[in-house]
Amino acid sequence: MIVTVQDVLAEMRRIAPPELAQSWDNVGLLVDAGRPVSGILTALDITPAVVSEADVLGCELIVSHHPVIFQPLKSLSVKDVPGMLMHKGISAICMHTNLDAAEGGVNDTLADILGIRDTQVFADGCGRIGMVDETTAAHLAKLCQTTLGPGVHYVEADHPVTRVAEVSGGGGSYWQEALELGADCLVTGEASHHVACDAKRCGIGLVVAGHWGTEHPIAAVLKNRLAQAFPDLKVESAETDRDPYTYF
Repeated sequence: MIVTVQDVLAEMRRIAPPELAQSWDNVGLLVDAGRPVSGILTALDITPAVVSEADVLGCELIVSHHPVIFQPLKSLSVKDVPGMLMHKGISAICMHTNLDAAEGGVNDTLADILGIRDTQVFADGCGRIGMVDETTAAHLAKLCQTTLGPGVHYVEADHPVTRVAEVSGGGGSYWQEALELGADCLVTGEASHHVACDAKRCGIGLVVAGHWGTEHPIAAVLKNRLAQAFPDLKVESAETDRDPYTYF
């Protein structure tokens, strides 16, 4: 049975309904090379290395979290990632804030890693907040360092942590909403210096675990879900999809 890009798009719409996306976002089938699909590569980011990996593996489709086209294109060449995709005949489906908010998506995955239970939705539908066994921001930071990757830094709470909020990616601006909802600590990917100062002043813990670190686990989740939906296809997670930062 021939699988088309539209077949995979329909499955991804079930996994991450487009109506969950923020109004400013760009999600869905962003590059359509018009080829049937025998292999899928999942990734957080579609980089030149990921495109090359898909080409070598014979994957005609990449499914990613971050959109490969976000701002309007004024020109296009084979040096641009969308141009590379078309040149190689590889399509791209990108599910961003809708996958952040979706059940079983990016933030549910992060909440599971952090051991948060009885979760509720916050942060415009993208974040999760719930209970954990009594802990500290330092312990959560060590957990993130072990499970998500290097470069984790934190602000300790001025009291024990039993209620944790998390927003993957650039979620530092939600610290006050987390505080108002009773969170003792916010775990996110990025937060400004001023957010750290505010967290320190208010006594809420803050763990900053990297944009890539807090979101990359979704690639393995998508691999598993797409492999179940399309058992006759080769489905892989991109090994070349790596944090762009280097850490000491």
